[in-house]
Amino acid sequence: MQIDFTGRHFELDDDIKELAAKRLHKLDKFVEDPVGVQLVLVAEKNRQTAELHVSHRFGSLKATESADDMRDAIYAAADKAEKQARRSRKKFIDQRRRGQRGSGPHNWPLDILEAQSMSSEEGPKVVKTTSLPIKPMSIETAASELGRSKNDFFVFRDSDTDKVSVIYRRKDDNFGLIAPDF
Repeated sequence: MQIDFTGRHFELDDDIKELAAKRLHKLDKFVEDPVGVQLVLVAEKNRQTAELHVSHRFGSLKATESADDMRDAIYAAADKAEKQARRSRKKFIDQRRRGQRGSGPHNWPLDILEAQSMSSEEGPKVVKTTSLPIKPMSIETAASELGRSKNDFFVFRDSDTDKVSVIYRRKDDNFGLIAPDF
């Protein structure tokens, strides 16, 4: 992480730079590819202020904190920026999860191949393509849907595990379940 230090009425020494670098290293957990970090340290009469600007791939973070001691101001600004980064990261992940979950039933393409095409030297040939809606439901509901279906299988999202599963009709008129483990 590249940190640009600026001191206004404040002399920058190596101890302050190491302290700030160590404290700002915690941001790496929440911020991907930090483009730039600017730390401006301002000393006024009785007030020490640390202004922190972090620019990264998904946006920027800004934190300004004042204290009687510059070290305390750096700690407070770094904590504030870390809290913002944590909140931003959580919001980003939640939006992605909601987007996946809220988009309704997924339609996954199903390709049906000719049996004779498997032995040909040219490779398999797609005969028919169908989209299947993937709905969240319990295994019992999926079994009843398969009973009403003309197909020998039914693809669904298991509401207990939130994983895509396949229930299929066996030759002995029982049902089999394929549940991925990843």
